[in-house]
Amino acid sequence: MNRLILSSLAGHKTTAGASAHQMVRYFHSSSPNFMFEKILVANRGEIACRVFRTCKKMGIKTVAIHSDADKYSKFVQEADEAVCVGPAPTSKSYLNIEAIIEAIKKTGAQAVHPGYGFLSENSHFVKELEKIGVTFIGPGSYAMHALGDKIESKKIAKAAGVSVIPGFIGEVESLDEVIRIANEIGYPVMVKASAGGGGKGMRIAWNDEDVKIGFRLSKQEAKSSFGDDRMLIEKYIDRGRHIEIQVLSDGDNALYFPERECSIQRRNQKVIEEAPSPFLDDETRNAMGRQAAALCRAVGYKSAGTVEFLVDMKKNFYFLEMNTRLQVEHPITEEITGQDLVEHMIRIAYGEKLKLQQQEVKIKGWAVESRVYAEDPYRNFLPSIGRIKKYIRPEGPGVRIDGGIQEGGEISTYYDPLISKLITYGETRKSAIIRMKKALDEYFIKGVNHNVPFLRDVMENEKFLSGDFSTSFIPEEYPEGFKGYHFTPKQIEQLAVCATVLRFMDQYKLLSNSTNQARDTPIETDEFFVIRVGNVRHLLRVEVKKDSFVIQLVDEASETIVKQYDMEIQEDTPEMLTLKIDGGVHRFQIHGRSTHAYTLQFHGTKTEVIVRTPEEDELYKYMPIKKSVDSSNALLSPMPGAILSLAVKEGDKVVLGQELCVIEAMKMQNVLRAPRDCEIKSIKVKAGTNVAVDEILIEFK
Repeated sequence: MNRLILSSLAGHKTTAGASAHQMVRYFHSSSPNFMFEKILVANRGEIACRVFRTCKKMGIKTVAIHSDADKYSKFVQEADEAVCVGPAPTSKSYLNIEAIIEAIKKTGAQAVHPGYGFLSENSHFVKELEKIGVTFIGPGSYAMHALGDKIESKKIAKAAGVSVIPGFIGEVESLDEVIRIANEIGYPVMVKASAGGGGKGMRIAWNDEDVKIGFRLSKQEAKSSFGDDRMLIEKYIDRGRHIEIQVLSDGDNALYFPERECSIQRRNQKVIEEAPSPFLDDETRNAMGRQAAALCRAVGYKSAGTVEFLVDMKKNFYFLEMNTRLQVEHPITEEITGQDLVEHMIRIAYGEKLKLQQQEVKIKGWAVESRVYAEDPYRNFLPSIGRIKKYIRPEGPGVRIDGGIQEGGEISTYYDPLISKLITYGETRKSAIIRMKKALDEYFIKGVNHNVPFLRDVMENEKFLSGDFSTSFIPEEYPEGFKGYHFTPKQIEQLAVCATVLRFMDQYKLLSNSTNQARDTPIETDEFFVIRVGNVRHLLRVEVKKDSFVIQLVDEASETIVKQYDMEIQEDTPEMLTLKIDGGVHRFQIHGRSTHAYTLQFHGTKTEVIVRTPEEDELYKYMPIKKSVDSSNALLSPMPGAILSLAVKEGDKVVLGQELCVIEAMKMQNVLRAPRDCEIKSIKVKAGTNVAVDEILIEFK
């Protein structure tokens, strides 16, 4: 029977006057009694939580699998049942097909949703499920193998009339062969794993030396992450845009959805996505969509999937690969179309036909997604591990968070350091970006380093705002790496006002505690504070009378008032101070506070603001200065991880840029190189050693 469903998208709160992008959806549905009764999600973290939401909306019981390390994780708590499938390493848990099959049998799950990564594109896993009569919520094993394999998919795409990127369509087996092919294609080239995705097993090579290193490291990453180290090579199109088309097919009816712009990447992994793209026009959009749908029909594809294209500056587009699974960034497509892609996947897997027609798939508004990672943007986005000590998520209309971490949760070296996906929706691109900036300012994370400062900075980048960017955005806009937000003189004044308010409030609380004076007892005072933000010094005066609270900027030389701030406190919590200063609302996160200093996060960037009375400031110059430790003669670990290999021994003489060792973190291989010409004095680690951030690995003479 046809069933009419009216609901807000998963992750939204229903409010009076629902937003325009919430829409009526039609599905062809059997009675709920004949739908799957129990689904196991063969994944972890945020994507497991995401699938559970739709299952619960449909009245379907859920099963989580987990490793020993994930026993107390959020996704395990959200499932109706949970089964441990092994120890922390992925090869012994989330990639352990035998253990997962046993979990399915134990719980009586009738279907398995794979999420993304892990076994989501493993045709062997699908065949094992078929043997025990359990439905895989995804394409069949043939379509998965044919389209999920980058080499085979290029052959099928070419035969189906899809524009393919120039390259060698076949497996590259040896280093000599990859060098020969690279020179035939012409540099730059992309060396990439045939299996998997997520930026792993991929390297750009600009010369023969790059190819040698990239081929070796990419094979190691691919073997570790996907259990498949087959490699291919293709032309790297410089300044291209990474644009993908979401598809949905029931084997007969193949639909394409509005594109997603995924060009802002680090280490070939997406960081910020949006839908639709600010670059495409309707003609190019529809041409890409038709080719994506044709590719689905060529193999009788059944499920959701994503066809990825590389688009050059003239809007010529080339097929890159097809992901035969749900994409990390699928929420932005859901936001602008009103469709629940997970629900569609479940219904197609059950055998239902799509009632949605191509003409019904329309763009409504704009959506932006920021991937919030536990990583240090100031150190080339290296992963950060640790426990989330404090975690406050933004809320409000047009804000959606798909996350798998909660306060007290741990980011470990075993898994991807994704904390959450922050999605904002607006009627226009500008309004979606404004909402994203506000949400990032409200996102409070303490305990690990994170990339919110970088994400916030991008939201004010002129090239990003204009839509004029490519996959080279990060290296072009941050050639020396991310250094943090550059505060304007006006913003430094705002930081000074915030710190002054905090100092005064803290001082008043201490006074209240010491005299047993009630907190709301009126006081009258007139005090001065010296504020230092970096190298900038301000003198501010706080005047409190019976019915007023005034802050003034004072010229120290003449002791005259330069400016008086129109200021109002709108929010005061231990983590956040929101002030209305001269008509503008500004949010300051409080990450550290002491008698004379506050660590504030403003516009995404943390900075220390010193607050002293004039007397304290005068005395401070007599305080001893702590000497910094000289680490110039040592190689420190830039991240927590495991040493995979050492390329030198004690006594070796090395030159600038020479490989010293390879460290693995979050399944990514990272080469550490000599910082200068020198001699190896001592080696403090060996292959297989687990190391912490800033641990000494090698000492130099």
